[in-house]
Amino acid sequence: MDTKEEKEEEMGKKVKHSEVKAEEAKTEEAKTISDAEKNDFQIAALQAKLESAEAELSSLKDQMLRDRAEIENFRKRLARDKDEAVKYANSNLIKDLLQPLDDFNRALDAAESTKDFAKVHDGVLMVSSQLYGLLERNWGLEKIEAVGKEFDPEEHEACMVVEDPSLSVETVLEDFSTGYKLHGRILRPSKVKVGKPTV
Repeated sequence: MDTKEEKEEEMGKKVKHSEVKAEEAKTEEAKTISDAEKNDFQIAALQAKLESAEAELSSLKDQMLRDRAEIENFRKRLARDKDEAVKYANSNLIKDLLQPLDDFNRALDAAESTKDFAKVHDGVLMVSSQLYGLLERNWGLEKIEAVGKEFDPEEHEACMVVEDPSLSVETVLEDFSTGYKLHGRILRPSKVKVGKPTV
């Protein structure tokens, strides 16, 4: 039979054991709470990062759309400017040709009223000289001098060839249609009659 002291001791052990269990339960609960708080904090941090990334993505998409629209507008503006440049590219040339055209009309009017061939001839010569001079000075046009020169297939187009024993090289004898260069580049070759030496 257990004595009263043994019962008390037994009871004390049980109380101590239940206190230890209670303490362990509290520690476990505190640990669970701190893990839950840690998880909540991590979730909140991840949500903040996600919101920041979504805001940045939205901003970048908006910027990309604006940049794309700006590039498209720039492309359209370039196309429009190019069309304008092509359309009005010759406006300075046309302005330069207006004066010789006016002079040509005056020469025709004078020819109508006077019926004098010499005056018409002089007027047409003056307009022709004025026109070629203007194109040469302002636009880089130059005549290809052909007659008496050695035949050059780049500058001359042979329309007729005749043999000539007095020649040592192929030579242009006659110019059927004057050729022109524009800033040194062949614009139109001269159509010529070529003299070929006999062999």
